[in-house]
Parts: sequence; C-alpha cells; structure tokens
Amino acid sequence: MHGLMMDSPLLITEIMRFADRNYADREIVSVTFDNPRHRTTWSEVFRRARRLANALKAAGVKPGDRIATIAWNDYRHLELYYAVSCMGAVVHTLNPRLFPEQLEYIANHAEDKLIFIDPTLLPVLAPLAGKLPTVEKVVVMTDAAAMPAAAGTLTDYESFIAGQPDTFDWPELDERTASSLCYTSGTTGHPKGVLYSHRSTVLHAYGGSLVDSMGLSSGDTVLAVVPMFHANAWGLPYNVPMTGARLVLPGPKMGDAATLTQLLNGEGVTLAAAVPTVWTMLLHHLDQTGTKLQTLKRTIIGGSAVPLQMIKDFRDKHGVTVVQGWGMTEMSPLGTVSTLRPEQEALPPEEQALLRAKAGHGIFGVSMKIVDDAGRELPWDGASSGELKVRGPWVCSGYFRIEDSPAHSEPGWFATGDVAMIHPNGFLQITDRAKDVIKSGGEWISSVDLENCACGHAEVLMAAAIGVRHPKWDERPILLVVPRPGCTPAPESIIAHLALHFAKWQLPDAVVFVEALPMTATGKINKRSLRESYGQTLMNAQV
Repeated sequence: MHGLMMDSPLLITEIMRFADRNYADREIVSVTFDNPRHRTTWSEVFRRARRLANALKAAGVKPGDRIATIAWNDYRHLELYYAVSCMGAVVHTLNPRLFPEQLEYIANHAEDKLIFIDPTLLPVLAPLAGKLPTVEKVVVMTDAAAMPAAAGTLTDYESFIAGQPDTFDWPELDERTASSLCYTSGTTGHPKGVLYSHRSTVLHAYGGSLVDSMGLSSGDTVLAVVPMFHANAWGLPYNVPMTGARLVLPGPKMGDAATLTQLLNGEGVTLAAAVPTVWTMLLHHLDQTGTKLQTLKRTIIGGSAVPLQMIKDFRDKHGVTVVQGWGMTEMSPLGTVSTLRPEQEALPPEEQALLRAKAGHGIFGVSMKIVDDAGRELPWDGASSGELKVRGPWVCSGYFRIEDSPAHSEPGWFATGDVAMIHPNGFLQITDRAKDVIKSGGEWISSVDLENCACGHAEVLMAAAIGVRHPKWDERPILLVVPRPGCTPAPESIIAHLALHFAKWQLPDAVVFVEALPMTATGKINKRSLRESYGQTLMNAQV
C-alpha cells in the first residue's frame, strides 16, 4: 500500500520559486570586478536568471549540456547556478587554481559547450586557446563598459542577456536530472567528475540547514568565503535562499583579510564559512590590527582539520563558535558537523574545544562505517581505527564517464580514503588521509594530530607533518613549520611542546622552517608536493 501523498519532485527550481515568493527582498551583497559592493535581492537574481535561461536557449543550449564557469563568488555566478540547472542543463564549475593541463583535461572530458569567466580570470583561459574543441562561446562576466582589453572580441555577460524576456517556462524535470558537475582536484591521476542531481542537491540543502548542522535561519547574514567553484560552495547557494538568510559574496577578494574583515563587520555577518588557511590569515590580520569581530557568532570550517588553537582563538578573542565540518566533493560535500549536544555544552570550555576539534557527528542523510584491511566493520568504540566508508542520497554512486571506480568497489558504499575512528557518542575523528598517515616501525603516526598540536605553539603559524624514508623504521615523521611573523622559534621548543602530548617515538625527527607551505587548488596543504621536496632525506633538517 502506498501513502496518499503528492509525488512532487525535489528540484532546485522549487528552491528558486520558494525564495522568490517568500524572501524576495532579502539582500545579496557581492564584491565584483566592476563594483566593490554590489547589492541585489533574491527576486532580482531570479529575474535575471530567467533572462539568462532565455539567452542560453537562444545560444543553442539543450538539456544535459555542460555549461562551464571560471568564476569567483558573486551574484552573476549565482544566476548561472539557477538558470543552467533549472533549464535542465548542467552547471560545471571549473577551479581557476588548477594547472592549465588539468583545466584542459576537465573541460574536454566534460565536453563543455559554453564558458562563463570572470574578467580577472581571463589569464587562466589564455593557455587553453585552440585546445577546447567543444566550447562554442566564451562570455565574460561583466558589462561592456568594464570589459578589459584582454577580452578582445568576447561577449560580455550583460550584453549576452540584454533584450531577453524576464519570463521563462521552467521545465518539470525528473528529480534525478543532473544539475551540476565538479571535478576532484586530481592529486593522483586525472581529476574525476562528481555529477550532482536536483534530488541530491535539495536533500543536501535540507541537511545543511538543520539546527544541529549549519543551523541557518532567516535571521542570519552568511559570508560564503568557501568558493562556488568547489563542491557547490558547501551547498550555501541553495540552503541560504531556502532559509531566507542574507548572503555576502567576497568575489575575487576571498583571500584578502582586510576585505573579509570589512565585510564581516560592515555587513553584520553572523555566520561565515571557509577553509582553515583563510581563517589563519584572517586571525593574524585581526591580531596585527587590533580589530575585533563585532557580529560574527559562528563559523563553519572544513576542507582540512581545524587546529585546536584556532578554535580557542576564535572563542577567546572574538566570542565566535567554531563548527568544524567534514565531507568531500563526492559527498556534496557535507558529512559531519561538530555542533554540541546539551550535555556536551555543560562541559568545561577546554573539553568542549576538544570535541569541536573532532570532525563531528553525522547528520541524517549520511551513514558511516569504518572497516579493517579485510573489509570487516569495526565498532564505534573510540579506539578502533580503519578506513571510513559512507553512503546516502547525496553521496556519489560513481564518477562521470568512468566505469571502474575502486572507491565504489563495495556495492552501496563509497570509500573516502580517510583513516578514522568513531566514538560511542557518534563523533567522528579523522586520524589521517590514508595516503598521508605515517607508518614508522609498523606503528601508525597521525600527521593530523602532529600538525594540530604544533599549531598550538605560540610561535607557529602553520605546520605540516610528512613521512620521510628511513632505513630502519620505514618512515619517520618530520615537521615543516611556518613561523608567526616576527618570531624565530627554536626547533627544540617545538619538539618540547609536542612531547607534552606524544610518545617519544611519535615525535618528529626534524623540524624544518619554511616561508610558506604549498597549497592545493582547494586551499589544503599540498602533502604530495612536500613529500616530493622533503621525502628523501633529512639533510636539510634543523634538528
């Protein structure tokens, strides 16, 4: 027997219609190439999305076509998110921080038909001239008056949509219709495409809006620093209009601490989302200028492990609660969040901080398990460690145009590549990436734990631990450290700090000071690059 409920498909189109009717006047603030503080509303964004959909249709875009963006976070990118997906095509966000060879592979593998590009990113596209045979048109995301000389004869965005009607008959799509496409960063082998659906996107937006998840509401002003070119900006372009929140988009200034500070305080931001490297930069800027965060209440941090010291600095210096999130591109990306339960909020502040430093508890929609090398499921006892696998309606079942995926070898599950343990209370603790864990004399050493502890040293700004070859122990850890500006920490001081928390055999054999750490295209520390540079020898070590 079936229930007598309407079978209404879960479509991104319905998010648009709902926000347009219920939150029409809520504001979107953008930093753009042609306007340092552009202001619009959800109603105007969706009106322009209808004009854009008509322009795309006139340009020959058909259902299923891939429409690429190379763009920052701003209102025009938001219009593309809705116009492309809701007309039945696929918005394909290209990461401008990738190498030209990777971008060429991705665009050709996806067979992109059109490319929309921010004017500041035209140099990214230049090396690909003549190498993208399926691309029929490139549109520059500005108006005619602001077109840079580098754009040549390319069409500007405003001219592209000019004269188009602001009504559009959105199709009634199957909820499983593909909506967007994002490729993994490809640290090993070619990047792999994750193809999201309308259904997965809507469900992910629901999950991210839960109070014990990101906890968005119409009373929030959200600063989305996490890029729209990666994993759909963690779902914020969807759950912000779903909940009626106000949205602030930093455009090309997402890496500028002074601009972020102005946006945070000037726009009354209550919730912000970014990777740890961005907040490391921001906290340093706030310390140097003596500026306080005036309205921010909480920040969602993901992408890599959040150092315990960062959680304490946000709390003690600015009264901001850190909510750590864990997930992957393949998971849309949300998997767990470190919001606390009532009994945990009654714990002393230091114990709360330790809980927030974990990856957090699961949210409804994602199932998790850890398995040993033989694939046997391990208990949630806070001690057993194994490979983490997940499944759920917003977890990918395979990669775009790739038939064989080892990560999907167990039917119904996705192998994340993370090594983790799960505590009896359901809190996930990521021990390491499988490729980053250090194996010394048959024992595992967590690079994540070493890095987070090192960042608690008063003179350490950033740290990365990697394994280097050792003739006796197979691998030994070394620690690469970026000192805080104006500081010259002694290696012995850092080792002594670590020795308070780790056994002697777990301590790094060397501390190497560097001016900066290499970053991946998604803002994570590039361990692969560090292993290539430092993985063969300890000759340059300072301890």
